[in-house]
Amino acid sequence: MDSLVTTDWLANELGANDLRIVDATYFAGFGDRNAAAEYDAAHIPGAVFMDLGEIADTSSDLPSMLPTPEKFASRMQSLGLGDGSRIVLYDNSPFHTAARAWFMLRTFGAHDVAILDGGLAKWQAEGRETASGKEQLRHRHFTVWADDKGVRTLDQMKTNVDSGAEQVLDARSSARFTGEEADPRPATHPGHIPGSRNLPVGQIFNEDGTWKTGDALRSAFEGAGIDLAKPLVTTCGSGITASALAFGAHLLGVEAAVYDGSWSEWGADRTTPKATGEA
Repeated sequence: MDSLVTTDWLANELGANDLRIVDATYFAGFGDRNAAAEYDAAHIPGAVFMDLGEIADTSSDLPSMLPTPEKFASRMQSLGLGDGSRIVLYDNSPFHTAARAWFMLRTFGAHDVAILDGGLAKWQAEGRETASGKEQLRHRHFTVWADDKGVRTLDQMKTNVDSGAEQVLDARSSARFTGEEADPRPATHPGHIPGSRNLPVGQIFNEDGTWKTGDALRSAFEGAGIDLAKPLVTTCGSGITASALAFGAHLLGVEAAVYDGSWSEWGADRTTPKATGEA
């Protein structure tokens, strides 16, 4: 299974015994849309709902931090996502949150994971069938194997400011990156991590919401000043759209890490250096 699958491919695979479809729509606390209610109203047949707001470290003051491996495995098992599953993720969020679910699943040991290109919007635009209400969940064993090589911590990012060992790419809007626009989170400074580059997440998508691929995707990264032959870490406001940049890099054969705390951690920490203006 490719990392990015088409609606045609998924339509032909519906009902396969090893296929699990996941609605990973999340609105990250912005706006008044309710992802669970939207799932209940319409979802791809057979899809289960992954609540990214709850499948996180809810004891942390920071939003969307990775949960413990045990909590993640428990939630996946209850959703029927387990060993031997081919997992296809989709969303209907402006934040492209299926990529966050992809990052989490790979971090905790599931590697046969794909994202549906164009998500629910494309599926519905093509007039394909949807279901409503809840799906019957089948408990499956999920063998969790936490691999943190793709995760960066605050201390690692501080060290990297001095060493420059890894390129840092920020998915936030240019106004948030430069500091022209205040951060929406209280007590969080504006600006960006010194030395980082900016690639607003929307720039790796086509106008119809599908992912850019090939030369168009490569040009987006290189246009932001990124050398795809060198180590890369992605960041954003809370680790959500950073995961989309990491998936984009993955489509180009590059395994980028994600700074999980992102600007919600860095910008609120008084000990971290902040830069403003263009990169």
